[in-house]
Amino acid sequence: MAALGARAASGLAATRVFLPRPGLRPRPFGGPASSPRAALHASAPRPGARVAVVLSGCGVYDGTELHEASSILVHLSRGGAEVQIFAPDVPQMHVIDHTKGQPAEGETRNVLTESARIARGKIADLAKLSAANHDAAVFPGGFGAAKNLSTFAVDGGDCKVNADVERVLKEFHRAGKPIGLCCIAPVLAAKVLGGVEVTVGHEQEEGGTWPHAGTAEVIKALGAKHCVAEVTEAHVDEKNKVVTTPAFMCDTALHHIHDGIGAMVRKVLELAGK
Repeated sequence: MAALGARAASGLAATRVFLPRPGLRPRPFGGPASSPRAALHASAPRPGARVAVVLSGCGVYDGTELHEASSILVHLSRGGAEVQIFAPDVPQMHVIDHTKGQPAEGETRNVLTESARIARGKIADLAKLSAANHDAAVFPGGFGAAKNLSTFAVDGGDCKVNADVERVLKEFHRAGKPIGLCCIAPVLAAKVLGGVEVTVGHEQEEGGTWPHAGTAEVIKALGAKHCVAEVTEAHVDEKNKVVTTPAFMCDTALHHIHDGIGAMVRKVLELAGK
């Protein structure tokens, strides 16, 4: 029993090493974070593009699609970008039990708080995002873009877009700074920026390979131009500096989605001049 007690005490002491001191943000490998809004990645040997990534929660059915967010961050890191992550400080439309694909009755969550899980705690309120401080903005998909950043999931083309999301899109557009969007997120640009060119992939379901193909018609009805693209491709609207890729609008292997997001990120960085 004495040996067991010693091991338990040792384990507890080890656990305490990873607990943050009061007033400091946790860092998995020790030491206080330099700032609550510190860049997630800033290790490039030369200054890279300053990119804002806008999340919509954590989980495909009620927030950000995690694989898309991770892929975007990996490709931005490889491209030497300095990344700062944002999300609106608002309640989620609802909470989905991802094991059942159904709403969790009586449960509420906050979009910023949930997005912080993906950002490893390094996140800021979207209200603080200014195009003046960044070279580009990127929006992952997931149903959160259609539920928390807008009401597209409920209202379709008659949707309303979150005020800060609309402001950010317009600021970057007016400044001639590139905007990247994937999966369902291109509908945000179609709604807010009007006659832009975007893609959500194919325009026919093709036996279930493109289950959300009907979105293309809504995009057209909003006055934007829909351009057919493969999941591994990114469509570039050179005039408006809007770059889009289908991602999980296509039911395909994960590496194809990763490749398409890579194409989007590379073009965003190229348009940013970095």
